[in-house]
Amino acid sequence: MDWLDRVAKLRRWTNNDVRAPHKPLLLLYALGSYQQDARGGLRYSVIEEELKRLLAEYGPAHPTTPAYPFHHLVSDGVWEVRTDGGAGSPGSGVRALRSSGATGRLAPGLRAALAEEPALLGRLVRVLLDTHFPSSLHGELCAAVGLDLELAETGSGTGADRAARRQRDRRMRDLVLTAYEFQCAFCGYDGTLGATAVGLEAAHVRWWSHDGPDEVDNGLCLCSLHHKLFDKGVLGLGEDRRILVSQRFVGRSEASRQHVLALAGRPVIGPQRGLPPVADQHRRWHERQVFHGTARPPVSLEPVG
Repeated sequence: MDWLDRVAKLRRWTNNDVRAPHKPLLLLYALGSYQQDARGGLRYSVIEEELKRLLAEYGPAHPTTPAYPFHHLVSDGVWEVRTDGGAGSPGSGVRALRSSGATGRLAPGLRAALAEEPALLGRLVRVLLDTHFPSSLHGELCAAVGLDLELAETGSGTGADRAARRQRDRRMRDLVLTAYEFQCAFCGYDGTLGATAVGLEAAHVRWWSHDGPDEVDNGLCLCSLHHKLFDKGVLGLGEDRRILVSQRFVGRSEASRQHVLALAGRPVIGPQRGLPPVADQHRRWHERQVFHGTARPPVSLEPVG
């Protein structure tokens, strides 16, 4: 069975150029759940809200329901559904899926192939990402479904030691963005598309790959630009929770002045009252291990006239 080919050719509803990523999103979610628990199932009534959020953020603008891919993905041979009454899907009706205890999981043959060849997981994820989504969304999509793509592609951390391996918490993004009231902690950007935040990401201060926890006190809500610069060491956090800008950063344009250089010494916008700010041990790790060189002193960027 060529699972890569089967996943690449998922049957989707088409109408001219209308985008329908419903099945790919469900399958990415299922692969993320498989990476965390190979034996677990996905009960529709439990995951319905998470799937709705994925479709709202990464799907088309028109209203849609996760019940459609949950039922119809079975026909592609990569997914199975069982109810409290036995094998088989009760249909694509939301009420039927909820009341019957409908539970989905990867098809038995696909699970067997993944157990025999763990690195297949990463290749399947890449096929889904490359076929259905722009590269700019790949990282955040993996985070949204709880997938560690690096481990998936190498095949490491699977099999017997799966239970012992750290698992990403897919709730991290929602927890951090909510804590910071959906605005960038560095610049205050707070854009939305309808009811969905756009261009905002949950940044780990101490990287997850280096034992950073999926906790609010290890997170910052940052816009896409400042997240990238924070992870590259251009930006950092000082002891007084003021923004550090590396002296090694060079930017001559007005955009660089406004969006980066002007941040030097500016206080970070903290989380809402009652929630913890970035913990000192995580801030210190980032300053020592990620931030580049010496911080610029706060300077006036007013034009000389």
